[in-house]
Amino acid sequence: MSGDLRAELDKHLETLNIQTTCVDHPPVFTVEEMMPHLQEVSGAVTKNLFLKDKKKKSLFLVSARHDRQVNLNDLAKKLGVGSGNLRFADEATMLEKLKVGQGCATALALLFDKDQSVKFVLDRDLVEGGHEMVYFHPMTNAATMGYDPTTGRPAAFPQGDGTRTHPGELRVVGQDMKTNFC
Repeated sequence: MSGDLRAELDKHLETLNIQTTCVDHPPVFTVEEMMPHLQEVSGAVTKNLFLKDKKKKSLFLVSARHDRQVNLNDLAKKLGVGSGNLRFADEATMLEKLKVGQGCATALALLFDKDQSVKFVLDRDLVEGGHEMVYFHPMTNAATMGYDPTTGRPAAFPQGDGTRTHPGELRVVGQDMKTNFC
């Protein structure tokens, strides 16, 4: 299944004229497992957290630099869900919404969020940090794909049909992951 999704993602990125580079590696489930395979890449490697609001059942995909500390209580307050209300979503929900399983959460999977129910929270540094490339899993945890973050938000961070970036659905979080929503 992930091979078909990867092919669909590749086709979508090609349609948008987005040039990518890809590093294949053994399947990894943590940033710590992934980083030794990416020592030669230049740019920002991401970590991605698929979260839910335990009270309202809202879903969030948080993409941040791999070395960024993300305090879920502080993030919950900034997202307006209240401290202590963010939890990791279960794998069944991730498979249903993003078509990927544990260890494969990625902003690129938002392409498959057909009902656009997942809110995307992005580390400001990934867009404004001057990185040559930004790296995400391409629908599999056995590879890491990079592309130029200046490509533009709708294209560089596809959501649904690639156009869903109006306020309220894409939140860019400041460098400390606590401030500067825009």
